[in-house]
Amino acid sequence: MLTPEDPAYADARTLFNSMITKRPSVIAQCAGAADVSRAVAFGREQGLEIAVRGGGHGVAGSALTDGGLVIDLRRMNAVTVDPARRTARVGGGAVMRDLDRATQPFDLATTGGRVSTTGVGGFTLGGGSGWLERKFGLACDNLLAAEVVTADGNTVVCSEESHPDLFWALHGGGGNFGVVTSLTLRLHPLPTASVALLLWRPEAGPDVVRAYRDFMENAPEEVGGGVIYLTGPAEPFTPPHLVNQLACAMLVTYAGELSAARRVIGPLLALGHEGELIAEVPYAELQSMFDDPPGYRNYWSAEHLDELPDKAVDLFCARAEDMVCPSPSQHVLFPYGGAVASGPAGYPVPWRRAPWVVHPLGLWTDAADDARAIRWARDTRADMKPWSTGAVYSNFIGQEGQERVVAGYGLENYRRLARIKAVYDPDNTFHLNPNIRPSR
Repeated sequence: MLTPEDPAYADARTLFNSMITKRPSVIAQCAGAADVSRAVAFGREQGLEIAVRGGGHGVAGSALTDGGLVIDLRRMNAVTVDPARRTARVGGGAVMRDLDRATQPFDLATTGGRVSTTGVGGFTLGGGSGWLERKFGLACDNLLAAEVVTADGNTVVCSEESHPDLFWALHGGGGNFGVVTSLTLRLHPLPTASVALLLWRPEAGPDVVRAYRDFMENAPEEVGGGVIYLTGPAEPFTPPHLVNQLACAMLVTYAGELSAARRVIGPLLALGHEGELIAEVPYAELQSMFDDPPGYRNYWSAEHLDELPDKAVDLFCARAEDMVCPSPSQHVLFPYGGAVASGPAGYPVPWRRAPWVVHPLGLWTDAADDARAIRWARDTRADMKPWSTGAVYSNFIGQEGQERVVAGYGLENYRRLARIKAVYDPDNTFHLNPNIRPSR
């Protein structure tokens, strides 16, 4: 238990997004479900607002509370792999690197995020979009069971057979229903993976995006990635004129060997890029190749699109000029499709049917750039509105109002989730999230 007087307190309350500076009264660093149960009971008895911290990667900063109690799960990061059943039991405080490094020796993997520092729990409960999704589905599609400490302090294990309503709600409903202390995830064979990062001058962007769009219409499920405007990294593969300058990048991931990847993505490799990094790597290494650095100011948003016509391409590319550069910010276009679109239709993840998502991901250092960075993200969304599905992936955005919260689940799903919330958390104890208000 850490309070503001403890030397470890400052580090324990630091989040990925340095714009979040909340000061909880107490941080409970739990070692197991029993600790979590006692912490929930203590917080409720004392009338403290309760926040739950897994990876602490969320842009909205909901893993902290001012003056309240933080239930910190980071000590609960063990991963146990059953290679025969192809499952992994993952502690509620594990991050992607914990999961990926545990499964790699068995040539197994499951859909993780796009960096190694994301918390497995919050990522999965929010739906879970990552490099492997077109092949293996969303992270929540691979959720087999979960151990949950509910608002009354009880621990329940839910699955399709036990507490099926709660189990359904955890497939996109986030942390609204309790503290998830462990998850059991389905694993898939993946001996190796491949990656190609191709670089162009920014003015080449419209042609690059159109070529990528056309290629992805019939691309096999093994292919993932996206088109990303970014600051040219100071790496040997970056042409000198693009280092620390705005560049257009195509990132292609492939669930398989490099020889197969080259055959499949040959048309993309022939587009005339100016810099390249092409490699076959273990999936765990791929997951850490593009880690977002911590300690920056952050603002993210997203818009899901039902089509990507040339006009949308032009607007997307033009808006990249407004991104803070140089910085770790990224102006991103991701494809869905594949196993995302063909996955279970009943879960509360209405955005899975969108073929494209535009994702302005802002990271910068100077507070003087706050207004500029936030305006860039919002203007990008506004540009894409004519082609928007209206659906929202909550893990991609911060606090954007209750209407966007409902859009993250779909209205009918939201109503069902609210009824389930009333059963497991009738007082809305767990409300620091894209909140579902209990309603019978």
